[in-house]
Amino acid sequence: MTFKQTALAAAAVAFLVGTSASFAQTTPAPATPDTTAPAATPMKATPTKKAALSKECSAEADKQSLHGKARKKFRSECMHKAAM
Repeated sequence: MTFKQTALAAAAVAFLVGTSASFAQTTPAPATPDTTAPAATPMKATPTKKAALSKECSAEADKQSLHGKARKKFRSECMHKAAM
């Protein structure tokens, strides 16, 4: 073997030895259920409550025949007031 062939073979062996550890994975431990209660977020509305508020604000904007920027401003203020 020539020097280049020996160096190439040595590099290949080093590569295989280095990467073999990544293939020898152990099975992960089963996930333990989270027993802690989720943090309360009083300032944020839940998705269903938020959707209901959005519908109410949209209905009110429809009653007032608001469109465009005026509707957007009204709904923003309505949602902000209702969330508090």
